[in-house]
Amino acid sequence: MLVTVVPYNPQWPQLFEEEAKSLRALLGENLVALFHIGSTSVPGLAAKPIIDILPVVQDIDALDALTPQFAELGYEAMGEFGLPGRRYFRKGGENRTHQIHAFQYDNLGEIGRHLAFRDYLRAHPGARDSYAALKIQLASQFPADIDGYCDGKDAFVKEMERSALLWQWKRLASHP
Repeated sequence: MLVTVVPYNPQWPQLFEEEAKSLRALLGENLVALFHIGSTSVPGLAAKPIIDILPVVQDIDALDALTPQFAELGYEAMGEFGLPGRRYFRKGGENRTHQIHAFQYDNLGEIGRHLAFRDYLRAHPGARDSYAALKIQLASQFPADIDGYCDGKDAFVKEMERSALLWQWKRLASHP
């Protein structure tokens, strides 16, 4: 898989909404919330052109039972794929277009981490631009090595997550 980072595409929110309609219909009453996450959810951020979707469900086992229906929508089920409690699905094979990172509602750490990171980058253009520059540089350095690309982002992302979570708590505390 080639690592391709492209400039922000203003159509990405619409691509999320189109996919979200199918997922809302599939998940029905089990769905608590559905979020657009990842780089394509941050206006102005260069990204791999893959829409990341975070469904929050009441019952993760009920979601697992829908694996055949996810396949009918073009998704490949990957299980937890390295994150306990997550259900990861990808669509598009080598030309991936969408990724689903589903969690049960009580997995607050993972859900909160993803949303804080997204919201922090939306609110802090300097952090967004630094992240974009790093991703562009790493895609150039590791065009055919997704592991090298991801490893290169790891320290930056972890530090940004810490900043994002602190920022989120301070923001919440200022609105009692």
